[in-house]
Amino acid sequence: MPWIVLVVAGLFEIGWAIGLKYTDGFTRLWPSVGTVLAMIVSLGLLGVAMKSLPVGTSYAVWVGVGAVGTAILGIVLLGEPVTAGRLFSLALIIAGIVGLKLSA
Repeated sequence: MPWIVLVVAGLFEIGWAIGLKYTDGFTRLWPSVGTVLAMIVSLGLLGVAMKSLPVGTSYAVWVGVGAVGTAILGIVLLGEPVTAGRLFSLALIIAGIVGLKLSA
């Protein structure tokens, strides 16, 4: 169960990272409210997951899920470039997340 909570925390991290783009420097009310709420939920769930998972593993997986998801949504939603190097780097992050899960 802590791994599911950790992945959900990572999904909320993706939400607030992408949400930052839409806040326009926190000048737009509703995107700002959604972003701040996603931050709170993400950190809260990370804290819950850390009750039973090692801090290093938890934080690395949380950041990894957020980084990969944010990069993918940046490509899909924001038209960011897709390059072989970028995709390879994302694959390495995913391999690291899987490795941490398998070694936990």
